[in-house]
Amino acid sequence: MKVSADLSPLDRAPDVTDRMCPSRGVLEHVTSRWGVLVLIALTERGYRFSELRRRVSGVSEKMLAQTLQTLERDGFVLREAHPVIPPRVDYSLTPLGRQAAALVSELAHWVEHRLPEVQSARAAYDSRP
Repeated sequence: MKVSADLSPLDRAPDVTDRMCPSRGVLEHVTSRWGVLVLIALTERGYRFSELRRRVSGVSEKMLAQTLQTLERDGFVLREAHPVIPPRVDYSLTPLGRQAAALVSELAHWVEHRLPEVQSARAAYDSRP
């Protein structure tokens, strides 16, 4: 009989608290600063790269490209290149991406609504001796 410590990460049940669990990397991609914002923006509609960069204020071209590539690799984003001149590439959410986007959107909206409470807690913490 195998002991759970002898199992490879792929043979164990997913557990994001386990540093060897592959789900941790996916969680990091979805919940990264730019990952969250890209997923939220793509819930509105599909975007071309330059439109998405304007929509996700503050993201550099390099970081947006890396984020989109990572989310595409994980199956959350669909990249559709059109054979036209000038070249046109559209980005949209896959069904899996829509599920993830709904979850991170809910968290983001919760943060927006609770921001005054967070700011109050920070002020109280910062005023401690």
